[in-house]
Formats: sequence, C-alpha cells, structure tokens
Amino acid sequence: MNSHFPESNNPIKFYRFEASGHCHRVQLMTSLLDLPYEIIELNRDGSNRPDDYLETSPFGQVPVIDDNGVKLADSNAILVYLVKKYKDGHAWLPESAEQAARTQRWLSIAAGELASGPAAARFSNLYKVEIDFEAVEKKTHALLGMINNTLSQHDFLIGDEITIADIACYTYVAHAPEGDISLESYANIKAWLAKIEAMPRFVAMKKS
Repeated sequence: MNSHFPESNNPIKFYRFEASGHCHRVQLMTSLLDLPYEIIELNRDGSNRPDDYLETSPFGQVPVIDDNGVKLADSNAILVYLVKKYKDGHAWLPESAEQAARTQRWLSIAAGELASGPAAARFSNLYKVEIDFEAVEKKTHALLGMINNTLSQHDFLIGDEITIADIACYTYVAHAPEGDISLESYANIKAWLAKIEAMPRFVAMKKS
C-alpha cells in the first residue's frame, strides 16, 4: 500500500458509473498509486446518490471521491489531488514550469477535444444518442493524428516518463473502437496503450 496513506484511514470512497471513462481514469490512477478504495456504483439517474452529493458535484456528475472527509469532483482535478497528496517517488505531475504547463495542456485536451471526439462517439453508440458522426469522426482522427505524431517523438505524451497527462487521455483513446473509431493506422498510439497496460497494478475498464 502507498506509504503516504495512513493505516488508520478508511479506504477512499469512489463514486462512479462503471462505463464512464472519466471514472476509469480516476480508478486507474488510484490503483497505480496503490491506494485502497471502495467503489460505490451510482445509478445513471442519480437515484442512489448520497444526500450531500450535489454539494461536492453541483452538476451531479461522476466521478466523486471522499478521501476521509476531503470530497472532490472532476476527474482531472482528482488526478492532481491524488498525485500531489500521495507521491510515490514518480513525477506524475512534473515540477518544472514548462513540463507542468505541458501536462496541463493535455488535461485541457482530455476535457475538450477528447471528450467531444472519441468519448462522444462512444457515448453515442452506448446510449443510442444521435450525433453528427461525420463531424465527430473528423475531429477524432485529427486528434488521434496529433497524439500519434507526439508519440513519435517520445514514449509518453510529455516525454519518456508517464504522467497524469497519459492517465487522463488513456481510457477514451483505448476505447475509441467502441465508438466505431479505428486505431489501426496509429502505430505509435497502439504502442503507447500497450506501455500503459503493462504497468504494475494497471486496471482495465470493462469493454462495452
């Protein structure tokens, strides 16, 4: 177990939807940091949310964590919290101004282009929501091309060491085929996914 996690503490409560890539990135980070956590599966209609859930997540979104009284929403914010509080000797969030800024750029991409590209295509397929697939597909392949080019220069998105940038972007890229987006022409992306999946304590998201 992570040496920075007090033995007297309860496991981190992790409120999620199983099929959510936003939730999976938090579960993956928690597992890679070797932190104890308790999954609390929420209904998509929110019918089993705790009474005070909206105080932490005003829009009713997942994921939310409760780390022994520290309650946080937003998957990328949670990633930052976890790696800052439970440092394990790896620079998940680089200290230098330049590398920290580059990491933040990828977190913004995860919340923007990734969410409106491959995540949107997958969501449409899973829940039969009508979208302009041609536009989403075009946006997704532009993003994947950029990621693939970035990964031609180094092993991970920021450099040759994995960071939270990779964790934030991994799930929706890995599951892009569930939105009818092929990864076959992106050799660097496929190699990057394999590197992440080979990490100790990696946990996969269930295929939909």
